[in-house]
Amino acid sequence: MIKNPILRGFHPDPSICRVGHDYYVATSTFEWYPGVQISHSRDLVHWRTVGQALNRPEQLDMRGNPDSGGIWAPSLSYADGLFWLVYTDVKRIDGNYKDAHNYIVTAENIEGPWSDPVYANSSGFDPSLFHDDDGRKWFVNMIWNHEGSMGNSNTRGSGFFAGILLQEFDADKGCLTGEIENIFLGTSRGLTEAPHLFKRNGYYHLITAEGGTGYHHAVSYARAKDIHGPYEIHPNEHLLSVVDKDDAPLQRTGHGQYVETPDGPYHTFLCTRPLPGTRRSPMGRESGIAKCVWRDDWLYLDNGTLIPDLDVVAPALDPHPFTTEPDHHDFNCDTLANTFMWLRTPHPDRLYSMTAEPDALRLFGRESVGSWFEHSLVARRQTEWVCSAKTQVTFDPETYQQMAGLIAFYNRTQFHYLNITRDRANGERILRIQSCADWPEGRVTYPMDEAIALPEDGPIWLGLDVDHADLQFRYSTDNKTWHNVGPTLDASILSDEGVRGEHSDFTGNFFGMAAHDLTGRAKHADFAWFNLTSTPSSNT
Repeated sequence: MIKNPILRGFHPDPSICRVGHDYYVATSTFEWYPGVQISHSRDLVHWRTVGQALNRPEQLDMRGNPDSGGIWAPSLSYADGLFWLVYTDVKRIDGNYKDAHNYIVTAENIEGPWSDPVYANSSGFDPSLFHDDDGRKWFVNMIWNHEGSMGNSNTRGSGFFAGILLQEFDADKGCLTGEIENIFLGTSRGLTEAPHLFKRNGYYHLITAEGGTGYHHAVSYARAKDIHGPYEIHPNEHLLSVVDKDDAPLQRTGHGQYVETPDGPYHTFLCTRPLPGTRRSPMGRESGIAKCVWRDDWLYLDNGTLIPDLDVVAPALDPHPFTTEPDHHDFNCDTLANTFMWLRTPHPDRLYSMTAEPDALRLFGRESVGSWFEHSLVARRQTEWVCSAKTQVTFDPETYQQMAGLIAFYNRTQFHYLNITRDRANGERILRIQSCADWPEGRVTYPMDEAIALPEDGPIWLGLDVDHADLQFRYSTDNKTWHNVGPTLDASILSDEGVRGEHSDFTGNFFGMAAHDLTGRAKHADFAWFNLTSTPSSNT
């Protein structure tokens, strides 16, 4: 059986691609670097992280990108002996305008190296590339209408989401060519985005996501005999949607892609697992998969509903487990494990070093925890409601403007941060908590009544424990006796819906190591190891 979500923790917008016996899923990474997470399976049950495709300055530079800007909705395909990856780099998200630039990269091997990007267009986001059986290639993306008003309108093609554009891509010249057509205005659900095309039995099938990525999300289907249309809408309009089903363990389902296996069709989708009794999802949008069936050349969920299952019958493929990602990471090698990520910059050597201090990850304090440019934070995804993180840090700050420690981080206005610093009044080395749940201003609060005095030298061990909506920090001076730090904090704010309502930003919570130096002197902190353990939820 397949257990949903298949990619747990922040893995939204799953684009699936089959190459022989191998299945690959590309997911959005937004402002996290490197860009575009790629996961691999041979049985749709077991998955491993291959890595991230966009890992050098020529491909991606997100310094200055806003929270939840950056990499939106990549599309992965295979043709002509190459992997093709299409993606958006979003430079602005607020207000009427979206500065969304679309690019294409290729690679002979899924693990790279990936080519320098070819620019496509900027008319909207969620691009995808379809390779037709006559050798032609077609580029689709939603069109963003900056003059629109979303309001409460469900009129097809109304508001900011103005339909799906189609244009031919000339691979030899590396550019779009020919007429630009709006081929689909969507269904009555509205907010039509995330187009994918495929061809079967003489029909061009157009997959879209609709309803916004909140609790009205859906996967919609349409088909046509000609790629230019007209497209007829699925008898049910949607392949899957969990609207008004508050008891469903997977919520906000939508935005996915079809794949054919030797045992028939399956379909990926994004989803969330809200904390029980809430609409807050600290893991953000995750990736699931549903078994499907063809009827009258239309795709339907195999279970006969629009609601995907937690447990799904896997295709009859040989089991192919991978080595489990370790909980504990020692930094006694030259490269970070590919499950660690940082923020925005393609120049990680300014943030950290694996060699400056033997057997340690050295972070160089850069800008503040609210920076959109250089933020020294190396972190891993939260994947379950119950988990614990620990690290050992050696840090000798010279001033209260220097700090380093353990952080639970959703974005620059939603975080809890336990750090070592100096007391501004008496100069003692101290431990304190900084928290923020204040969009858009990002004002920081200090939940502890008094800071904790620390020994003047030696390492400090920092930890946190999360149990659903509760987060408790702790520390030790010897890694034997541990003490709680501060009050129990609200972990639910570290979520998509945690500050701005039902669909705040688009990422997920991370746990990691951080260092900041507001003096500009790049004071360093050394982290000997990082440990993250998780307890799988009983009902998901």
